[in-house]
Amino acid sequence: MTSLRTPLYDLSANLKARFTEFAGWEMPVQYSGIKQEHQAVRTAAGLFDISHMGKFFLRGQGVLAALQTLVPSDLSRLTPGEAQYTVLLNPQGGIIDDLIIYSQGTELDGRERVAIIVNAATTDKDKAWMTEHLSADIAFEDVSRDRALIAVQGPEAVAQLQRLTAEDLDKVGRFGHIEGTVLGQPAFLARTGYTGEDGFEVMMSADGGQALWQTLVENGVMPCGLGARDTLRLEAAMALYGQDITDDTTPLEAGLKWLVHLDGAGEFIGRQVLEQQSTDGVARRLVGLQMEGRNIARHDYPVMQDGAAVGIVTSGTLSPTLGYPIALAYVPANLGKVGQSLAVEIRGKTFPAQVVKKPFYKRKTS
Repeated sequence: MTSLRTPLYDLSANLKARFTEFAGWEMPVQYSGIKQEHQAVRTAAGLFDISHMGKFFLRGQGVLAALQTLVPSDLSRLTPGEAQYTVLLNPQGGIIDDLIIYSQGTELDGRERVAIIVNAATTDKDKAWMTEHLSADIAFEDVSRDRALIAVQGPEAVAQLQRLTAEDLDKVGRFGHIEGTVLGQPAFLARTGYTGEDGFEVMMSADGGQALWQTLVENGVMPCGLGARDTLRLEAAMALYGQDITDDTTPLEAGLKWLVHLDGAGEFIGRQVLEQQSTDGVARRLVGLQMEGRNIARHDYPVMQDGAAVGIVTSGTLSPTLGYPIALAYVPANLGKVGQSLAVEIRGKTFPAQVVKKPFYKRKTS
């Protein structure tokens, strides 16, 4: 089966990007090098082609109320121009996917407009789950393959983007979003990201996205691939669906308690499981690990204590910013306290690790 290509594929190919297959898409994994791209985002600005992600627009009466039955976050808190990071849950409280729901307000006829961004690997699954559970009166538009989506991230990202739009980006708060123009073309601009830095994610037509990408590159913003996106998000302890969170993990186990609003969310699929876990506590939890030396704990490596396997690593890398190996892992709740000594088995040998506070990296805010 031929991999899909984003509207920006040819521009990345012209930049001599190295590509990899990801969730059915042929995506750039790196351009100039993962460390260099990572550093650009931490110190200046980088741009990412994330056009492979799922993009839905919903319109109808009571869209947010309908979506409320699928997620544990209180969507009634949202006002137009605000967004909520949350998760779709199955009846067992497991995470079908993590996503961002953007409230775009109400039209004159009373119909609500909502945008949703989901993971590339789960686009079809999410679409099927939502349309199965939402009223047929709600119009569901899937523009996943039609629109370009570009992330501009880093300390200089907002300034770089501001040069290309008349919209006042300083007025857009974290998880805020607006509809405006960039380079004279319609754009959806959201102050969101997956790097631990400030920045925007910009959705445009294919032509508009190509123009934005070329202009930012010409202005000195470094193109970045999936490799740097992964090291950046891991330093910020942001979960990767399919590794750190899955259909078999609940948001309370995954350290996402902050998006579970049992007091305000009303009834939603999986609520009973989360209520039970909230009362009884969870048996396991996702923790941050810092490895001693240069030993890197990778996905699926066993976490050990006293010679016995007690947990599993979900993500790990050598942190380019911090200079030492970091990892996320599920361990028994009683072994999840900061300062707990553990070990990770790497190719038949065990190496010391310690539970540390998440996130591993946090940007300085003025």
